[in-house]
Amino acid sequence: MNLKTLHDIPELTGKKVFVRVDFNVPLDENGNVRDDKRIQHAVPTIQYLLDKGVSQIILTSHLGRPKNNEPHLMTNKVAEKLGELLGQDVVKVDDWGENGLPEAKIVMLENIRFHKAEKSKIESERDEFGKQLASLADIYVNEAFSNSHRKHASMTSIPKYIPGYVGLGVEKEVDAISKAIESPESPLVAVIAGLKADKIVAIHNLLPVADKILIGGALAYNLLKLKGYNIGNTKADNEGMEEMSDIVKEISESPKIELPTDAVVADAFDENANVKEVPVDGIEDGWMALDIGPKTIERYVGILNEAKTILWFGPIGVFEMSPYRNGTKEIGQAIADSDAITIIGGGDTAGAVKKFELTEKMTLVSTGGGASLTMIEGRELPALAVLKK
Repeated sequence: MNLKTLHDIPELTGKKVFVRVDFNVPLDENGNVRDDKRIQHAVPTIQYLLDKGVSQIILTSHLGRPKNNEPHLMTNKVAEKLGELLGQDVVKVDDWGENGLPEAKIVMLENIRFHKAEKSKIESERDEFGKQLASLADIYVNEAFSNSHRKHASMTSIPKYIPGYVGLGVEKEVDAISKAIESPESPLVAVIAGLKADKIVAIHNLLPVADKILIGGALAYNLLKLKGYNIGNTKADNEGMEEMSDIVKEISESPKIELPTDAVVADAFDENANVKEVPVDGIEDGWMALDIGPKTIERYVGILNEAKTILWFGPIGVFEMSPYRNGTKEIGQAIADSDAITIIGGGDTAGAVKKFELTEKMTLVSTGGGASLTMIEGRELPALAVLKK
């Protein structure tokens, strides 16, 4: 995408740098950080800036989806966790508007979504807020790939007023995903799963470059339903499918598309429900498909074993419940064992990879499902478009 990176910054010594990070991390019941993976992801960029002698790093992130200024979504604990990882103080700032910033090396602003202008649908309101944030620093750095498909003030407005660059993590993710879809090693196999039909656009965009696309999750049964199969009580995004009926037909007829031939079904969405394996033409009323069956796993794994590039977006089944995790686990293991370039996208998929202890075996576990899917769909990420050379 011809982006401006940290290495393009002419001088960092003595500069104030505003870094938009994604520290939208899970918290426990006491507000402590339960998983610091996203915080760790930003550490190399922060350390790079410190090593270059910047005078101050100003960090901001969203946390959850606040409707008001909920205390449990304040960034105090996040700042503490970052300080532990860096081995130095990170000063949390509640109000930077009136009093300005303290004379600290690293400061973290309050949850950026406490400010309604951050997500305003009116561009001028976002830009005015972005201008206020830009006044705090000399340079802007985007280290929030997972939010780069959003037109938010801290993503797209700040770099209108001060020079903007991408952080080391964003650079790595964009390079890996771009290479995988623009000049992939063949065969390229994509695994696409989930519930919502919005992934149909990504599947359609991958058809010209992929050799095979393996469909799982509720999305697979959406497509089987359109072919005339009874899917019982399996969740289906009927409205989404209808909205994209023109490309759904093309996808369903493509020889590159692989759908399940058998399924693990249950009579309730419950770990203790009655469970059985059936062919996909044997799903009865009152039953729901919650995983792919053993024959489908064997076929999918065989295809993955031949791949040189693998993209995986979405767990294959309801892996959080033990009776329905085998598909996701076996597909994940096959991808991890592959010699292919392997790119994992989306929070749920990353969560599954982590659960089965496969993270370190993947080429890239992307921090952003929505952002990476947007790239695969061939659309430009707004927060990166403003940072082009």
